[in-house]
Amino acid sequence: MLKNSTLNTLKAKKNLLAFSGGVDSSALFFLLLKNNIKFDIAIVNYNVREQSKDEIKYAKELADIHNSTCHIYNAPKIEKNFEATAREIRYDFFEDLIKEFNYDNLITAHHLGDRFEWMLMQFCKGAGCVEIAGMVKEVDRGFYTLIRPLLHIDKKELLNFLNANKLKYFEDETNFDEDIKRNEFRHKYSTPLLDKYLSGIKKSFDYLDEDRDNLIPEIELKTIDEFTYFKSSQNKRADIFIIDKYLKSQGHMPSSSERELLKSEKTVVIGRKFLINQDFGFVFILPFTQDSFKLPKEFKEECRVLKIEPKLRTYLYKNKEAFLKIKELFTSI
Repeated sequence: MLKNSTLNTLKAKKNLLAFSGGVDSSALFFLLLKNNIKFDIAIVNYNVREQSKDEIKYAKELADIHNSTCHIYNAPKIEKNFEATAREIRYDFFEDLIKEFNYDNLITAHHLGDRFEWMLMQFCKGAGCVEIAGMVKEVDRGFYTLIRPLLHIDKKELLNFLNANKLKYFEDETNFDEDIKRNEFRHKYSTPLLDKYLSGIKKSFDYLDEDRDNLIPEIELKTIDEFTYFKSSQNKRADIFIIDKYLKSQGHMPSSSERELLKSEKTVVIGRKFLINQDFGFVFILPFTQDSFKLPKEFKEECRVLKIEPKLRTYLYKNKEAFLKIKELFTSI
């Protein structure tokens, strides 16, 4: 069921599996074992369901039986925006583990249904080909690679695998709560369509992947500490896709309104954390600062002559290497 290209990426690497005890991650756990892939597991307890205790116990048992490490995090109580906050907590935990234990890959159990559900949600909000293509099987996150080996597999195929091999898994009752938007899309739209048109939907995603690869050029991002930049592709939507991908690697998922601003504005503050400047054929991404620091007149004048966006100047004054790089780029135009 797992593709050889994915297995080759995982072999001889230090892998961490995001585990929940549900259908998807349990099936992936045993598929990785079946293919002799070594990995540890990480599970988060949000302390909102009684069943969570049994899922944690199951994760520990699996790790003990198969000689792997089980990392557990008990999350603090989430007061609002549960889905988004839980995701942030989860990935913060995973990335802390990756840094501490030097994992090469984070493996998640997103499957075809998740991808199709996401595509439909994006389509209904307003999206183009690149956004609709959605999840990809491998994402370079800088200090690790995010790998989704199940994107070509439907959930029913995973269930059949588990049941045929009499393997244990849990059902999370919150997955049936249609007040959660993704659940509404899953039960009303994506699952019925997958049941009826599975082979065609799989082919469509293959075509979308090919189209996205042709639309989005390979662009090298360069960094100086927290300052990141790249040469514009001269295609606004392609640049925004690259910006979006980078911000996600930094733990921020841009909103649709933020992406719209990137289309029309030269300089945009994203999430009150990042400053994006698209100028002179380059894209610059740096930490947003609201410091009321008074810049020396000589520096301000140099920036004015170079036509450096004022919102960048405080950061550049405090980070000389980044300033010298921008100066080099702008004077070479």
